[in-house]
Amino acid sequence: MYDPLLAAVKEATDCGIRESGIDVRLCDIGAAIEEVMESHSVEINGKEYDVKCCRNLNGHSIAPYQIHAGKSVPIVRGGETTRMEEGEFYAIETFGSTGKGYVHEDLECSHYMKNYDVGHVPLRMPRAKQLLGVIDRNFGTLAFCRRFLDRIGETKYLVALKNLCDNGIIAPYPPLVDIPGSYVAQYEHTIMLRPTCKEVLTRGDDY
Repeated sequence: MYDPLLAAVKEATDCGIRESGIDVRLCDIGAAIEEVMESHSVEINGKEYDVKCCRNLNGHSIAPYQIHAGKSVPIVRGGETTRMEEGEFYAIETFGSTGKGYVHEDLECSHYMKNYDVGHVPLRMPRAKQLLGVIDRNFGTLAFCRRFLDRIGETKYLVALKNLCDNGIIAPYPPLVDIPGSYVAQYEHTIMLRPTCKEVLTRGDDY
């Protein structure tokens, strides 16, 4: 039932990978992705939907221990004219929706990540200081979820975690949703721009 939506989004991601390369403008990739994604319509539970790009989501450059490294790869037209450069890594990811194509934060947050550029922030709460040490030792600036903290034996940490978020040290990443009743799919690959080719680092037998 959902296979046509998955196929549309996969095709859009494959298009983004094809269009990527050294000296390519990010806005041109976004325009190509949108054209492919929004050429699709799907039928789910007997109802016809046009597939829309989630216009406020995008791919991004990646650096060591920095998931979002500064450059955004749009999935709609009208993005930045910044160009890709040799040696860069990118997450090429597309999101297709049967809703409005615009997501917002909702529901309980379970995923977090330490802000890469955060300097020393004085903390008055001892438990927050202790929890920050645990996060630094186990996750650094990579994303983690509350289940990971549970697995390493942390308990009663929610107030301290909120304190770290309130102080701008940790960024919360709540679930993102489109309108109720809509369906959203996502496909993603990580690529590296080598001097003579682009390598899809995450390609496997399953995708």
